[in-house]
Amino acid sequence: MVHGMAVNSLHAEYEVNHDWWRTLRDVMAGDRAIKRAGVRYVPRLEGQNDLDFKAYVDRGFFYNATARTVSGYLGMIFRREPVIKLPDGKSVLGKAMSTFVNDVDLLGKEIGTYAREVVSEVTVVGRAGTLIDWLGDGENRAYWSFYRAEDILNWREERINGRMQLTLVVLREVLTKNENENDGGDFFIQRKSIQFRVLRLVQGNKGAWFYRVEIHRSLQANGEPDKTGLVDTIIPLRRGKPLPNIPFIFHGPNLSNCAVEQSPISDIVAANLDHYRMNTDFKHGMHYTALPTAWVAGFPKESTLQIGARAAWVTETLGATAGFLEFKGDGLQTFERAMDRVENLLAVLGARLLESQKRVSESAEALQIRQSGDSSVIADLSIVVSKSLSRALHWIYWWHSTEEHPDQVSHENVLIQLNRDFDILRLTGKEIEALVMAWQSSAISQDTLLHQFDRGDILPAGRSPAEELALIKANPPPVPVAPITPPAIDKGQGGYG
Repeated sequence: MVHGMAVNSLHAEYEVNHDWWRTLRDVMAGDRAIKRAGVRYVPRLEGQNDLDFKAYVDRGFFYNATARTVSGYLGMIFRREPVIKLPDGKSVLGKAMSTFVNDVDLLGKEIGTYAREVVSEVTVVGRAGTLIDWLGDGENRAYWSFYRAEDILNWREERINGRMQLTLVVLREVLTKNENENDGGDFFIQRKSIQFRVLRLVQGNKGAWFYRVEIHRSLQANGEPDKTGLVDTIIPLRRGKPLPNIPFIFHGPNLSNCAVEQSPISDIVAANLDHYRMNTDFKHGMHYTALPTAWVAGFPKESTLQIGARAAWVTETLGATAGFLEFKGDGLQTFERAMDRVENLLAVLGARLLESQKRVSESAEALQIRQSGDSSVIADLSIVVSKSLSRALHWIYWWHSTEEHPDQVSHENVLIQLNRDFDILRLTGKEIEALVMAWQSSAISQDTLLHQFDRGDILPAGRSPAEELALIKANPPPVPVAPITPPAIDKGQGGYG
């Protein structure tokens, strides 16, 4: 059955945010992408033709403070490897999970690299998605597929069995295929096409809800208008039964649900573009004011004057004079001062993503969170993405396990936790010695000592204080040998002096 183009209809929130997502992508791409967009980011000055405008844009410089900031945030989140909790590796389930974490997407991407990609997308555009699917054909394993915000076209939530559940997700996918040599094609040329994967939660004849996948592709023929048709319908099964929910996880900076959230770097991007526009005007002004321009008075109009060490200007006119035009005034310095202010603002905005949010009144739990540094924007992002990745990991666990429903899998079974400690407090030798002495004198507990070692990058990446304590108990340190005290010398008997 052939349908119209309704399958690629866009959600209202998608339409509102899509243009801003393009801006975020361009800013992250840097100087070339910004200049290539032309009037999108720099208005054309009055009277400029295309060549003038191109020269005007090319003279400017886009200082990519945004990309530098994002790179810094990723470096802080992933300065420690994610902590991953898996079943015992000796069990069948544990072996399946170990295989998965080393290749989560069937493309050789290990779970830490996938997590970095998700965090990068959430930091930049505030949105990403993970589809959990199963591959038979000898693999017999579950895997993840990553989707950018621009490829999640539509979605819907409905209240089913007393709670809100995802009932529709429409994904855009790009298929790449080499030309067929048997049909006279060139094997080295790749053709791209678009397909739409529709994830639906539908109700069966007996009232039970189950997950169904529809694949739509373009059916355009030569000379015909473009149209899309349903080419395949799939009902994924797990242990012979359809799935009770749509296995798709949204990733976001605050909520990780289907709602579109604002990018954490939106303010930085706006300030960065403002700085670029001012820089372009500043360079334009410098171009016309800094270049030396000769002027003469009292010389014949028809005379040709050359500038250079070998040229001399001679005239018989009394009072004739010559010189160079020189720009005077505060115009360009105004641009410089304004750019300095924006550069300071960029630094402040970048720092505020790591700044703890002050609260007037707090519960004991909220106070504990704030004191641990988890109230910063980036730390909150780390917590939320850890939860959404863990939910995606629950699906993988469930597909290989025997639990009846995905909701029966919890953090007790499987978990991924990204770094939440951004205080780079690498301890010095004296500080380590002081902490050990404080513990030996009972001023602090052993738990506090190990916690400080963990924060100070003394413990290996991924090892918790509890795990370190277990290793100490399993392999206790040797009993220290008491130092030999030299005998006292009686100065009153013998000796010199």
